[in-house]
Amino acid sequence: MIIKKFQASSEKDAILQAKEEMGSEAVVLNIKTIKHKGLKRLFKKDIVEVTAALEERVPTSTIPTNAINIAVQQTEEENAKSSAIEEKLDSLQELLETQMRNATTPEKKEEVKEENKSQNKEENSNIAFIQLVYTKMLDNEVDEKYANQIIGEVESSLKKESNMDTILSGIYQKIILKLGQPCDIQVEKNKAKVVFFVGPTGVGKTTTIAKLASDFKLDKKLKVAMITSDTYRIAAVEQLRTYANILGIPLQVVYTIEEMNIAIESFSDYDIILVDTAGRSHKNKEQCEEIKHLINDSKIAENQEKEIYLVLSAATKYRDLLNIVEVYGEIGKYRLIFTKLDETTCLGNILNVKLKTGASLSYVTCGQVVPDDINVLNPQSLAKKLLGGD
Repeated sequence: MIIKKFQASSEKDAILQAKEEMGSEAVVLNIKTIKHKGLKRLFKKDIVEVTAALEERVPTSTIPTNAINIAVQQTEEENAKSSAIEEKLDSLQELLETQMRNATTPEKKEEVKEENKSQNKEENSNIAFIQLVYTKMLDNEVDEKYANQIIGEVESSLKKESNMDTILSGIYQKIILKLGQPCDIQVEKNKAKVVFFVGPTGVGKTTTIAKLASDFKLDKKLKVAMITSDTYRIAAVEQLRTYANILGIPLQVVYTIEEMNIAIESFSDYDIILVDTAGRSHKNKEQCEEIKHLINDSKIAENQEKEIYLVLSAATKYRDLLNIVEVYGEIGKYRLIFTKLDETTCLGNILNVKLKTGASLSYVTCGQVVPDDINVLNPQSLAKKLLGGD
């Protein structure tokens, strides 16, 4: 794992530096503001420091840390040198131990025995701590397969002198890397977005769309339009129409693919078009085919870009989520939105579905308030909760 720190005048600039140097697969581990001391604080702005990590393709020695939120900047060359030195020290230690066994007096043998007891005690303490962290992940409903995978990868890279801080930091960073960098909806200049929201019934697609529409319209000052094909629930159309009227956003209700194409074309000069689809049971193949047809056969202009977001409830059982993502996987490449985080105490399913599908995580919602109860998922916060933090 490569870990580096980047400083800039803003969080966005620091993250851009990290992406440019470490690539798009880099993941943000920590963000903090560094305040100037003394008279400097009167004349200079605060600095934002971003700690980013990149998981290497070839296994290397773990970079030790003293606590969860502390990362050490180290190059691959230094890692290689450090690894070579450790191998030499280990070989030397084995040689010395062999010599001691062959030439020690009874008194010295007793000393060695006591020293080994101390080492075994520390190793047993580390094993017990790893077991405790493993149990915490299972308590938060992280799938046993993925919990074993995370623990196994961290254990294989730990050094002999690793302590509890190093172990916890390694597991924390590994979870963040597996969650990946969340992807929110980005609107480019002269490139409109047509965003489809799909998912089973009752997960909160309509409310999620209203929250995003409010953010894009009021905060980002974008030109927003909405389309709904959820004509099976009159309440859903009326709910979206109410939000559209409050925000001053045009809304079109469509019943067929032809009407969908006409609606998309009529909003061609808008920055973003949010499309609400009808909730469909993953068990009803015919209904799922309708959604697939609606999305895949919609005509998207050259100056438009299509994105699909699968909306899931964090409170849904993992077995049901597996069936849902399998069915909706036939629609096309999607990103994940998790709703109703306020209705469950266990968030392991977010990590489970991410690792099962390989889809990028995006937004999470934790209530019904529009537009406040929605945020881009925070990997650091989720990792802490999965390990038993608040």
